[in-house]
Amino acid sequence: MTNPDQTIGYIPPDYLEFYPETLAREEILSVRQERQSKLFTPQMSQYREAVQAVQDIQSDWYDFSDAVVKVGRAEELTAAQKQRFYHSLQAFCPWKKGPFELFGITIDAEWRSDWKWARILPHIHSLKNRRVADIGCHNGYFMFRMANQEPECVIGFEPVPKHFWNFQLIQNIVQQPMLKFELLGVEHIDFYPNFFDTIFCLGILYHYRDPINLLGKLRQALAPKGEIIIDCQGIPGELPVALTPRKRYAQARGIWFLPTQSCLENWLVRAGFSQIHCFFAEPLSLQEQRRTPWANIDSLREFLNPDDLSVTIEGYPAPWRYYVIAHKN
Repeated sequence: MTNPDQTIGYIPPDYLEFYPETLAREEILSVRQERQSKLFTPQMSQYREAVQAVQDIQSDWYDFSDAVVKVGRAEELTAAQKQRFYHSLQAFCPWKKGPFELFGITIDAEWRSDWKWARILPHIHSLKNRRVADIGCHNGYFMFRMANQEPECVIGFEPVPKHFWNFQLIQNIVQQPMLKFELLGVEHIDFYPNFFDTIFCLGILYHYRDPINLLGKLRQALAPKGEIIIDCQGIPGELPVALTPRKRYAQARGIWFLPTQSCLENWLVRAGFSQIHCFFAEPLSLQEQRRTPWANIDSLREFLNPDDLSVTIEGYPAPWRYYVIAHKN
């Protein structure tokens, strides 16, 4: 296997060196080694090469404080550099999470991730000096937003190699040492017992066959008094029930349980959480998930019944989003 240190432009110090007493070090290292080999398969070559093509381009300027994650100023690049950089960005289309502005190039992603962060931010404990997990971190949009609060570390869990390279392209520019990307899934969260002060589990829960067991694992990874923020797709209704699609839901595979608000809250109770508070419950809008020039793909509008937007094309209730915060005693 190619040594990642020789291929990736910027590798921060390994956080395992600083927290040996609390982590399942050998298990993390074993899974990490197995997963890193997937970064160098032929299927990943276009993404790896896109990152390598611009790993010499860096900047000291960034702004993570507003809706758009901004890195580098347009005037820092020559015309040739900007063309090369733009070509690398295009390699990662469709961009699913954003928005970003990189050296003056605005990337309007499929999801308005900034709307989600704006809803969450008023309700969470300050992340300053906290250990944070971002489960399913994708290209790192939320990690960069979190970095603005100066956490001790943010560990992103994301098993998809393409998303690693997408994150690395940006990380190479700004070099944020507190941000750590691990090719781990949420199922590996128990490698971190009592470690995290804050866990973000955004858009993940409904993809798992046993959500209560998964929530129990997440609770074990929280330090005492820690908090978890859940964003879960669900369905409307008063009863504490969940929809199980027969095959697909809104054209998506791998959707197992879509809860009502009270069902989601009951899952958290069953998993041992306390101080459970749902602070957002609304239908997913066509303005939040949509087709853009940087994500020229079918999106929410195409997944709903064109004659009745209150149901999916399969005939199920259209998606709601529930945001819940809970704590570990």
